[in-house]
Amino acid sequence: MRHKALIAIAALSVAATAPSAPTPDPARLRASIDALVGFGTRHTLSSATDPKRGIGAARAWAANQFRAIGKSCGGCIVVDQPAKFMSGPRIPNGVNIVNVMGIQRGTNPGQDVVIVAAHIDSRVSDVMDATSDAPGANDDGSGVALVLEAARILSKDRPRATIVYALLSGEEQGLMGGKLLAETAKARGWTVLAMLNNDIVGNTRGTDGREVTDRVRVFSEGIRFTEDETGQRARRGNGGEDDGPSRALAKAVSRIARAEPSTGLTPFLVRRPDRFSRGGDHLAMLEAGYAAIRFSVGVENYDAQHQNLRTENGRVYGDTADRMNFAYLARVTALNIAVIRELANAPPPPDQVVLGGAVGSDTNVSWTKVSGAAGYRIRWRRADKIDWEQSVDVMDPAATSHTLKTIIVDDHFVAVSALSADKRESIARFGGAAPR
Repeated sequence: MRHKALIAIAALSVAATAPSAPTPDPARLRASIDALVGFGTRHTLSSATDPKRGIGAARAWAANQFRAIGKSCGGCIVVDQPAKFMSGPRIPNGVNIVNVMGIQRGTNPGQDVVIVAAHIDSRVSDVMDATSDAPGANDDGSGVALVLEAARILSKDRPRATIVYALLSGEEQGLMGGKLLAETAKARGWTVLAMLNNDIVGNTRGTDGREVTDRVRVFSEGIRFTEDETGQRARRGNGGEDDGPSRALAKAVSRIARAEPSTGLTPFLVRRPDRFSRGGDHLAMLEAGYAAIRFSVGVENYDAQHQNLRTENGRVYGDTADRMNFAYLARVTALNIAVIRELANAPPPPDQVVLGGAVGSDTNVSWTKVSGAAGYRIRWRRADKIDWEQSVDVMDPAATSHTLKTIIVDDHFVAVSALSADKRESIARFGGAAPR
C-alpha cells in the first residue's frame, strides 16, 4: 500500500495529525527566515569571519542548526562543509565557496542519495554589492528554512537511502554552490536518485497582484544535458523526449502529490530546465548527469527579488519576510518531505528497460534486476499522451521481464519502476529498443 500518513494540512493552516507524524511548522519556518535576515547580508563576497553579519555568520548558524537536529536524534545527522576556492565573472578575485550539508545516513550500505537543497546567499540590485542589506527572505531564505525543517522532520525516520540536506553558497555569483555540490557527488561516488532544488518557495502574491496559493512550479529538463550522439539517436528512435530522468522525477512529484492531497498543492510541471533565461543550482547537477528539478512558487514577485530596500513612487522594493506566506511555505515543505520520503525508501530504478514486440500485438518488457527491490511496476500510456495511464505490478524480486498482452508497442510508451515491499516507488525508467 502506498504511504498515506505523512502530512495533514487543511487550507492554508498546518495541523499535526499524530505525534508520530510531525508536520512543517509555519512559525518555525518564519523563525528560521528571521534569523537569516538578521545577518544583514549573506552576499557571497561579504565577511566570512564576522560573527554577526555576513555569509560566514549565516553558514555558522546553519551548521549549528544541523548539529542541534543531529543531537536530538542521537547523531543521525552529521555536518559536512565542503569548500573550494572558486572564481568567475561575478567573483573576479576568487573566494572560498563553502556548502553547509547535513548528512543523514541511510540503512542501505550503498551510495544511493537523495538531495534536498537551497542556496543560503543573497544579493541586492547590484550583484557585486556585498555591503548593502540584502535580507533574502524569499530568495532564498525560504528554501533554507524548508531544508532545515525537512531535516528536523525526517530525522525521525530511518530511510533506506542517505538524505543530504544541502545549503549552497555562491548561487547568485554564478551557481558556484551547485557546481561544488556536483563535484562533491562525483568525488564521493554518490548515486544521486534525485536532487530537489528549492529556490523562491515562500510567496503567493505576484508582481501584478494575483494570488496563487494552490500550486508550485516544478521545472525539469526533458532531453538530457549530457546526452551524447548515441543517446540522441536512441531517443529519436524511441520517442523519449519527455521521459528523461529529470522529467521522470518531476512526474514522480506529481504522482506523490496526488497520493498526498492534504498538501493542497498541485505541481505545475514546467517542461523546461528552469525559468525562461534564468537558472538555479540544479542546473549544475543536470550538467553532471544527475536527475534534478527545481521547485519555485506559482507566481513570482519581481519587486521582491534582487532589489535594494527602497520605496519609489509609492512602490515598495525588497525581499523582506512580510511579503511571504508561511502557511504556503509549510505546504511546499510538506510536499518536499513526501517526495524525499518516497524516493529515499524506494529502491533505485532499473538501469535499463528494453522493449520488444515489433510487428506483433503484444509488448515484451525486460529490465535489469534491482538489488533490494521487492517487485516492479510497469507503466504505459498511449503514444499521444504525456502522463502514464495504466500500470501493472510484478511483485517478484527475481522478475526481469513481463509481456503486456494486446498492447502494441508502436502505439504506446512504456516504463518500469522498482518497488519496495510496501510499494514505495522509484522514478520510472523509460523503455526503448535494445542497444545496437
